[in-house]
Amino acid sequence: MHISEKLLKYRYHITIATVVSLSFSLLFYAAPRFLSILAYFWPLFASTTVFLVAIIAFGGVSKLSTEDHGEEAGEGLLDYVAGRAEHTQEAQTLLSE
Repeated sequence: MHISEKLLKYRYHITIATVVSLSFSLLFYAAPRFLSILAYFWPLFASTTVFLVAIIAFGGVSKLSTEDHGEEAGEGLLDYVAGRAEHTQEAQTLLSE
């Protein structure tokens, strides 16, 4: 009697634990294997890796070129888009030549 009273006290916990464990076991049974997923998506993983390596490589070269000109990265482009006078005059003289 003493054990059944404790089981009744925790019946919701036991039910939830049983439902969660059955759900996970069905999910693992029905899910595809990891190698199947990797075989299907390997072109996407490879192209993403190449793209990220290219961004890192060109990002390092870009930082070196902006240091030579003495301006922060993208500062000249932001000034041009904002319409600051020195950049718009330079652009007009280049277009007129």
